[in-house]
Amino acid sequence: MSSEYKIPSQTRIGHVHLKVADLDRALDFYCGLLGFELMTTYGDQAAFISAGGYHHHIGLNTWHSKDGPPAPKGSAGLFHTAILYPQRKDLALAVKRLLEHDYPLTGASDHGVSEAIYLDDPDENGVELYWDRPRERWPRSEDGSVNMFTKGLDLNDLLREAG
Repeated sequence: MSSEYKIPSQTRIGHVHLKVADLDRALDFYCGLLGFELMTTYGDQAAFISAGGYHHHIGLNTWHSKDGPPAPKGSAGLFHTAILYPQRKDLALAVKRLLEHDYPLTGASDHGVSEAIYLDDPDENGVELYWDRPRERWPRSEDGSVNMFTKGLDLNDLLREAG
């Protein structure tokens, strides 16, 4: 493969589509808890949800997974869906809401370029909630490359943003 081709810098991941066992349970999590907006459904088998009225950021369906078990942890597949919040305060408010509802977190990390919270949805699909620090604050190596890392995130400091 040629390494000369570069994908256009304006390219974005448009949406993720998840197989779920129970559509109502998934909607309770993504809409009821995380606050996504239901845009449309396909009968009782699929739903499309968004932030801010986009046609959909996340598709949820039971086409091949209705009442099925979660995917095995040791198999190939999606590691997590990452949901990018616009500001640190927005992430803090989401985390505060999760904690108020006793929703279990699986991790909290400072990556230098971002701060992230990790959890699983009801179907054990990994979910990352994060915000990016401004690019000018990203840690850099001497050669100018991004120097990401994983350190523990101070949740108390983050939650102070929520007021």
